[in-house]
Amino acid sequence: QVQLQESGPDLVKPSQTLSLTCTVSGGSIVTSYYYWSWIRQAPGKGLEWLGATNSDGSIWYGPSLRSRTSIYRDTSKNQFSLQLTSVTPEDTAVYYCVASERLQPDAKYEEDYWGPGTQVTVSS
Repeated sequence: QVQLQESGPDLVKPSQTLSLTCTVSGGSIVTSYYYWSWIRQAPGKGLEWLGATNSDGSIWYGPSLRSRTSIYRDTSKNQFSLQLTSVTPEDTAVYYCVASERLQPDAKYEEDYWGPGTQVTVSS
């Protein structure tokens, strides 16, 4: 069974870059047929898909944060990462990494695999 674990800072100052890493076990990001996504949920809001990568290294970004988002992979560590630049308090959210057959999961479907999530707060 695929397991995912997010890691990174829980507090980031405004204007800085947020960097999160997802470590995958029980499946390979190179050979598995999933899309490996980053999704966030801000307080009182719905899920927001930030972007994804897949087994061949293709990358897709969500339209709202495209200019500030980068996703990349470290295949030697079976990890994929998110960078979000120029953060503001509006980027405060729980950030999830997800393995799904859907490119843009819009809910926590039973057949998908989600990390536990990591709370990131943007504040000075």
